[in-house]
Amino acid sequence: MPLPEVSDVFEQVEVKPTHYLRTKTTGAGETIGPHTVRLVKGAVPEYIKLSPFQDLAWRTMGKYAKTKTAQLQALDDSLLKAHMKIRPEEYLAYVLMATVVTAIVGVVIAVVLGVVIFGLIGVSIVLRVLISALAIGLLPMMTYLLLLSTPGSKAKSRARDIEKRIAAAMSFISAMASADVNIDVIFKELSRQKVYGEISQEAAWITRDTELLGLDILSAIKKAARRSPSSKFQDFLQGVITTSTSGGQLKPYFLLKAEEYQKENKLAMKSQMETLGMLAESFVTVVVAFPLFLVLILAIMAIVGGGDPDFMVLMLYVIVLGMIPVSQFGFIFVVWNMSKESAM
Repeated sequence: MPLPEVSDVFEQVEVKPTHYLRTKTTGAGETIGPHTVRLVKGAVPEYIKLSPFQDLAWRTMGKYAKTKTAQLQALDDSLLKAHMKIRPEEYLAYVLMATVVTAIVGVVIAVVLGVVIFGLIGVSIVLRVLISALAIGLLPMMTYLLLLSTPGSKAKSRARDIEKRIAAAMSFISAMASADVNIDVIFKELSRQKVYGEISQEAAWITRDTELLGLDILSAIKKAARRSPSSKFQDFLQGVITTSTSGGQLKPYFLLKAEEYQKENKLAMKSQMETLGMLAESFVTVVVAFPLFLVLILAIMAIVGGGDPDFMVLMLYVIVLGMIPVSQFGFIFVVWNMSKESAM
């Protein structure tokens, strides 16, 4: 009996339907999952380029920077959370090169200021040595610490922005979930809403992982939870993963988190209003009443003759032109900073 052809053999094999492996589509026909992404006409890829100084630093300090593995791991985490588009070894080489350049500038300043200028005007040797040592040691140390802490500072700034907008973002997510929108489409729409600040950037990275890198939505959310600088947003994303893998429903979870963040936002606003009230009382006491009484006391003492008139006039100038403006600007800065942090 002749063997059937290969095609007939495979046609006779009974297989189970594999519809769950097919690419899913939404009701509107939009493909979900790995697929071709259409870009705007004329769009070109965005290449990350180093600045000339960073390129010089990488060529000069790159080999040494690669040996700092423990430091690079912490720096990689900070750069990722800060969304700084540079590799950790490149940034560390940039920090080291900037420190070396600052050290050279410090030596020049020490020579010019401590040796030449102070030598001509007759400043003591001890003071010249002290100023030279500060210029040589303090400038590169400050440069190194400032540049090395910049990614962490930016990550903390992003975390503050996420946490002050998360209540509004949860309302958007819960509204989308109430309309039975898929979770990946929710994050895609959230990435288009620039009003939510850094949360939209986090959602954009999730969409990038699913649509461009081909990850499933749960893996993309898990990666987003690891790289997010905000503990609240991490907790929310971990809850999404736990709810999905345990067979729960996401719609009640989104509604619960939206209500929770709204309550926390109300408590934070109440606490801020109490703080502003305390600052207002302190402003009246410290900036208005105290300088006024002090000016009156000094004026009366100058008239009565209970002290040196020249000293009294000098103290009045210090209070009116120094203490009052500085204290007013200090209160203005504190109130402005608080209003900036609470602004949505």
